[in-house]
Amino acid sequence: MLWQVNIFCRSPCVGCCVPESLLLGVGNPLLDISAVVDESMLKKYDLKANDAIMAEEKHKPLYHELMEKFNADYIAGGSVQNSLRVVQWLIKKPKVCTYFGCVGDDKFANILKEKASSDGVNVIYQVNKEHPTGTCAVLVTGSNRSLCANLAAAQKFTEDHLATEECQKAISKAKFFYSSGFFLAVSPASMMQLAKHAHENNLTFAFNFSAPFVSKFFKDPLDKLLPYVDVFFGNIDEAAEFAKDYNFKGTKAEEIALEIAQLPKLTDRRRVVVITQAKDPVVLVENGEVNLTQVAPLSPELIVDTNGAGDAFTGGFLAQLILGKPYKECVDCGIYAARHVIQHSGCTFTGKSEYKYKYNNVD
Repeated sequence: MLWQVNIFCRSPCVGCCVPESLLLGVGNPLLDISAVVDESMLKKYDLKANDAIMAEEKHKPLYHELMEKFNADYIAGGSVQNSLRVVQWLIKKPKVCTYFGCVGDDKFANILKEKASSDGVNVIYQVNKEHPTGTCAVLVTGSNRSLCANLAAAQKFTEDHLATEECQKAISKAKFFYSSGFFLAVSPASMMQLAKHAHENNLTFAFNFSAPFVSKFFKDPLDKLLPYVDVFFGNIDEAAEFAKDYNFKGTKAEEIALEIAQLPKLTDRRRVVVITQAKDPVVLVENGEVNLTQVAPLSPELIVDTNGAGDAFTGGFLAQLILGKPYKECVDCGIYAARHVIQHSGCTFTGKSEYKYKYNNVD
């Protein structure tokens, strides 16, 4: 590890010795507006249960209707922001994570900032006055969920935001950087700037592949970014598509992970690759070797919503990574966080984290 928490710190607090802005993430901030509705709401907006779509013009009134007519819950969302919220939950010290993203100049932005800040994340949003804050409507019908996302301002992040004094201070403090494949569609130049900064200062840049379409539609910026990536996350579906688009020989998760680890890299530090497979073992490639971590089974009746599992796993992994823990322990914490989150609606958590290493101990 390149950085480690002060081992002589005697405080019982997990995060007390961790500096602020140690981990910096950039992504697409969305305000999740979640409400329990009946089937008529789905029909009204031409939505389907257990589906996820991008909002069209006909869906624009949906967000305000959920706020005005239902007891809606608000959650600071977006993949990277979710993962940072999980890190904060585990670390238990405010502002260890700093987050960049673009929002509108509206009440949704105020709610989003309030929610993210209350979870401990230090948010430094770029404000776009021409577009509304990105939102995601979550319509809950029984055990089903229908998602309708309007990215709006989240897609308008620009590289010049990184040059602001507040952002520069955060960048100078960070030792770890994190972004996702989704952001390659928004500001690849911003990702490259942070990746190059990490490379030039011998810091760590982590990247989540995010979705199968990334390597198909954003391969050029992905090709430029990959040599800077120190830690690569993906699930098995994403990894399989990546393997096809990069003409890998292997088709199994372990084989794909090894080939990703062997892609060209600018430093001598070998790339770490993590591939999740839902209930099947997590694949970790470290120093060119494959390690498998079994996932402890969870009773189906305890599972509420698996949508936030990937974000939670990554957050759990990153929480231990920035503490200087071994990668196997990072995986263990990722499983703990995902296991907790899937027992709740959305990427949310209750109570204080009780994580201890080998929580996921499976013989």
